[in-house]
Amino acid sequence: MTSRSFERARSAENKRQRASALVEAARSLALETGVASVTLSAVADRAGVHHSAVRRYFSSHKEVLLHLAAEGWTRWSNTVGDALRAQAPVTPSMLAEVLVSRLDADPLFCDLLTNVPVYLEHEVDLEHVVEFKRVSRAAVMAMADSIENALPGLGPFGALDIVTAANALAATLWQVAHPPEALALAYSKDRTIAPVWAIDFVPTLTRLLTATCVGLLAQATHSKAEKR
Repeated sequence: MTSRSFERARSAENKRQRASALVEAARSLALETGVASVTLSAVADRAGVHHSAVRRYFSSHKEVLLHLAAEGWTRWSNTVGDALRAQAPVTPSMLAEVLVSRLDADPLFCDLLTNVPVYLEHEVDLEHVVEFKRVSRAAVMAMADSIENALPGLGPFGALDIVTAANALAATLWQVAHPPEALALAYSKDRTIAPVWAIDFVPTLTRLLTATCVGLLAQATHSKAEKR
């Protein structure tokens, strides 16, 4: 269906389907061309609706992207929790590998990790940002619980620090490891402008998260020893 054949959704089920179509349109566009390149017009065209109709379901295409980010947080938390429960005992390197492998399998979420705090949270209506915060907070706390259960020595704060580190590092490293096509071509032609550090997303993030986990475990052990 094209935008020219658009008919307004009347029933609750039709409205749900139309909203779902818009979400899937934004998902496919973001995967193809990157989150930052998604526009309201492109989402409407991909979903086959008139541009003005998008606002009957979402305040903007950025709200749709924020919705996808919330889905991503829940998905990451669930897959990490399932993997950690299936692996016992868990070492720092195993924990890092689980966290990173689930991120690497979800490129859209990795792209969204950068875009959410940079502009989505600033440009989407507050009520929708608050809902995103509720969903993402629940996912973060569930993942931290799974990490603490897998590596009790971290304690609750150490487990939360691991999630924080994974989020912050992945948001940056994903973008550096996946530059725009034109920039990647420029790197290949002139190595003097390439990043001074070699960025391969999976091994780099795994290495840094392993080191972070080892350090947090040592810190927790030291703190316990001081209290005795």
